[in-house]
Amino acid sequence: MTTTTLKDRLRADLTAAIKGRDELQAAALRMALTAITNEEVAGAAARTLSEAETVTVLTREVKKRREAAEAFAGAGRDEQAARERAEGEVLSRYLPAQLTDDELKALVADAIAETGAVGPKSMGVVMKALNPKIAGRAEGGRVAAAVKSALG
Repeated sequence: MTTTTLKDRLRADLTAAIKGRDELQAAALRMALTAITNEEVAGAAARTLSEAETVTVLTREVKKRREAAEAFAGAGRDEQAARERAEGEVLSRYLPAQLTDDELKALVADAIAETGAVGPKSMGVVMKALNPKIAGRAEGGRVAAAVKSALG
């Protein structure tokens, strides 16, 4: 039995998008695969990214698209903003399902109980314990805000 990695799925979907002449999806997948490859060859020696690292790169790419869309919209360039949003949506399909607010609050409460954290100065300890459990299922700013409000 062979397991298909996320990168393999991206490549297969890119090939299908090119054959189907879906220019938007092909462009988004090309950029994502380029970002993954760049991450693999960065540093002293080339390496293959784990699934979690690949998800991290994709999350970063989706965030870039959202920020670019906001910048374009703010500058009155609605066509480019719509394109960036659409590319972000294409890439979002490959990310794990995002945590709901209640799920995030529960994970934060567990991490606080686990670490025995008290007060805002313990935020770093809680974030360190929480990040592996969240891994691509919630944006960092959202997690930090939840931890900050829970620590009061």
